[in-house]
Amino acid sequence: MSELEAELRKVVRGDIGFDVTSRALTTMDASNYRRVPLGVVAPHDADDVAAVLEVCRDHMVPVVARGGGTSIAGQATGTGIVLDFTRHMNRLVSLDPDTRTAVVQPGLVLDRLQEAAAPHGLRFGPDPSTHSRCTLGGMIGNNSCGSHSVAWGTTADSVQELDVISGRGQRLRLGREGAGAPPGLRELVDGELARLRTGFPELPRRISGYALDALLPEKGADVARSFCGSEGTLGILTEAVVRLVEAPRARALAVLGYGDESAAAEAAAGLLPYGPLTVEGMAADLVPSVDLLPRGGAWLFVETGGESQDEARARAEAIVRAADVVGATVVTDAGGQRALWRIREDASGTATRMPDGSEAWPGWEDCAVPPPRLGAYLRDFRALLTTHGLRGTPYGHFGDGCIHVRIDFDLLTEPGVARFRRFSEELAEVVVAHGGSLSGEHGDGQARAELLPKMYGHDMVGLFERAKGVWDPDDLLNPGMLVRPAPLDSNLRFSVLPREPVDVAFGYPADGGDFSAAVRRCVGVAKCRTTSAAGPAVMCPSFRATGEEEHSTRGRARLLHEMLAGELVTDGWRSTEVRDALDLCLACKGCRSDCPVEVDMATYKAEFLHHHYEGRRRPAAHHSMGRLPQWLRLVARTRTASSVNALAAVRPLAWAAKRLGGIAPERDIPRLAPRTFSRWWERREKAPAGAGGDLVFLWPDTFTEHLSPSVGQAAVRVLEAAGLRVALPPTVRWKVPAGGGEGVTVAMDPVSLLRGRERVCCGLTYVSTGQLDRARAVLRRTLDLMEPVLGTGAPVVVLEPSCAAALRSDLPELLHDDPRARRLADRVLTFAEALERLAPDWTPPRVERPVVGQTHCHQHAVLGDAPDRRLREAAGLAGELSGGCCGLAGNFGFEKGHYEVSVACAEEQVLPAVRGAGESAVVLADGFSCRTQLEQLAGVRGRHLAEVLAEGLGPAV
Repeated sequence: MSELEAELRKVVRGDIGFDVTSRALTTMDASNYRRVPLGVVAPHDADDVAAVLEVCRDHMVPVVARGGGTSIAGQATGTGIVLDFTRHMNRLVSLDPDTRTAVVQPGLVLDRLQEAAAPHGLRFGPDPSTHSRCTLGGMIGNNSCGSHSVAWGTTADSVQELDVISGRGQRLRLGREGAGAPPGLRELVDGELARLRTGFPELPRRISGYALDALLPEKGADVARSFCGSEGTLGILTEAVVRLVEAPRARALAVLGYGDESAAAEAAAGLLPYGPLTVEGMAADLVPSVDLLPRGGAWLFVETGGESQDEARARAEAIVRAADVVGATVVTDAGGQRALWRIREDASGTATRMPDGSEAWPGWEDCAVPPPRLGAYLRDFRALLTTHGLRGTPYGHFGDGCIHVRIDFDLLTEPGVARFRRFSEELAEVVVAHGGSLSGEHGDGQARAELLPKMYGHDMVGLFERAKGVWDPDDLLNPGMLVRPAPLDSNLRFSVLPREPVDVAFGYPADGGDFSAAVRRCVGVAKCRTTSAAGPAVMCPSFRATGEEEHSTRGRARLLHEMLAGELVTDGWRSTEVRDALDLCLACKGCRSDCPVEVDMATYKAEFLHHHYEGRRRPAAHHSMGRLPQWLRLVARTRTASSVNALAAVRPLAWAAKRLGGIAPERDIPRLAPRTFSRWWERREKAPAGAGGDLVFLWPDTFTEHLSPSVGQAAVRVLEAAGLRVALPPTVRWKVPAGGGEGVTVAMDPVSLLRGRERVCCGLTYVSTGQLDRARAVLRRTLDLMEPVLGTGAPVVVLEPSCAAALRSDLPELLHDDPRARRLADRVLTFAEALERLAPDWTPPRVERPVVGQTHCHQHAVLGDAPDRRLREAAGLAGELSGGCCGLAGNFGFEKGHYEVSVACAEEQVLPAVRGAGESAVVLADGFSCRTQLEQLAGVRGRHLAEVLAEGLGPAV
């Protein structure tokens, strides 16, 4: 233990982490920069903060305050001690509706304040797109704004008083009329009144530099306001009194379509006299689907408020009439508005990938100019991009003249970094020429502080340095930010990554086969750190269960980044730190859809486990559950299912089996079906032929085959009732002539006949446990078996969502060298998709009952559930299914040590929904894991949609 760590442990009550994991998780924020800290402290209270500052001052170790770590400019990273306020100092201390104020700690997430204020008809005005995970301390440090700044201003406009500890340990209460100013600050202001009155541009989003003009006597000598935007360089915030505003009783959202972004930018300033709450802009190339949007190539999102819905709508319609648009729509229902706002809020992540899939990065994320100059600025900005051969898609707060953009900088090579610097210097001059601010929301940090002399001149920047010296004479607090900055092209986080592609098993087609590029997808916007799964969202259940950064998608990506870097995590694929962080990843694939940049941590986990255990002893669970298809096939061949069930019912034997297999002792071993689905099918085939319509192959997945054959039986009945002809995949290998199709003559492979029947398998259990060599072998055998099916052109219907997702995504990515893999993946249909596409005129039975349950994680993330929703509606199954994750997630919830997290995930949404349902409700759960979790934790039998529809058809003949 180092002397610094030992002294901190003596005086700090909060958490202290000098271990590799704690440091690795805080090397980066959401910027291009990386710094490795000595340690991380999560202070318990203000006394802890003061104690840390004292110890660090004695050792001359810098201190960096950190909230949600969503900063774009690099100011939440440092080489000394990082103070993490999210763990303990995260409370809403009080809220007073009468005075419209709240007292908050710096680690409080903005959405928690909004939730507390909402019942009083109040809200905090600023609302960055990261509102579900950014903290009030970080917002004050950056002077954050958000989409409603045209109505309610910046964070500085909402701050009343601040409790701050200076670099020398002084406890100050900052407010107006000079309250809380450290010694020497007033004298500095009095000696520079003329410069402070003339040296700052007047525009709504001037965030760059220190707000020293707020200290002018005619502006109330507001020390609290001047502290906002200081990025933790002047003092450490420990508590804040913030103002709240009255929230409109009703809102409407006018979406205005324009030909291009320049037209939208030119129009934005003209809408401000109508008193909108927002004037947000974005172009078509940031929108995955324009289905919800009116005609146009770019859009303004203009929100209006009112005392009633009619008043809010009338204001929105007045704006539509006043605007010269190519298309427009006004939305008043809350669900429709949320869906549209999600498009805008996800742009910060979506913009990190260009339309062709190439990478784009921050650095010039939030310049701001006077709103009337926005159109002209955008034209100059576009011209500069073209000159440097760069691409970027602007979007953002058009009503405030603030533009967000990610640019396809090459930050991996020396020439690319040199071009990044040249472009930055020239763009700073363009911004200043338009009377703008280098930062309009996220702060200067390392990304722009070096260029502040271009905006303010050297004399004003010298004044900033003098102010820093008054507050923090030892330069202890976040050095290298705002004053005496590090060069904007140093400390780039990509410089430590390997230059040659890493040898991996998956193909990573969206990342050019480069695992490093896949890991680089995580830019740190931290949508995975939300504490509740809103709507149908899934990501990230393990973080919501534990609250630990290492169990978030971002945290795991950071550890993988450090593993590739090899500087902090030094043992590569053998890293225990990475293994432990991935251990609680449920492989739900929620991040694949819910993360704006589509990080796929389930695949990264499988990749890591493959390498980590290569040539080494694997955990028992990898053998007992990872090879589940083998064991169940053996039971089926020996026809010992009843004996296995009887033995599993004997407690001592079940205990021994679970201990031997690495299974959680709290779990019951699921019962095996006495007769497999395939055996039922073989007996049934002797009956007269059923439907004679389109041919479909029904995939006998491991769970349907051995554990819930009733699902397969129900599916056959429904598919045939819809007029489809059902077959099962071959169980022997066939030789198919070239150009063979449906009805061709085939010959059996005699080798297969000698071996006996084989079974197709999606390889899911092998993939989820990282047994990728075995998964490849299983999948190649499956493709051999499926060759005659691929020759027919018939679709493959898969009932188990996890298996369907594995065939659609894992199969072509793992066997990227086999063209048959893509052909099979493209044939896969879910049960609802098959009915919708192949039997569009079929009318399902009217069940007319409410439903509860949960959309399967893989269905949500990979397959999509829109056809299921339409099928349920057609069958009279009313109600929405829960989001989140059931928590069992295949083998995850059965593994020893995972039970508590598994239960916590289930308790988030699905269990409360099922418990609160009426007796008439149908509990839907298409996944075997989901049904098992419901049965074991709630004593409820969930059913596959196929079972419900089959029951609606009436008794089977």
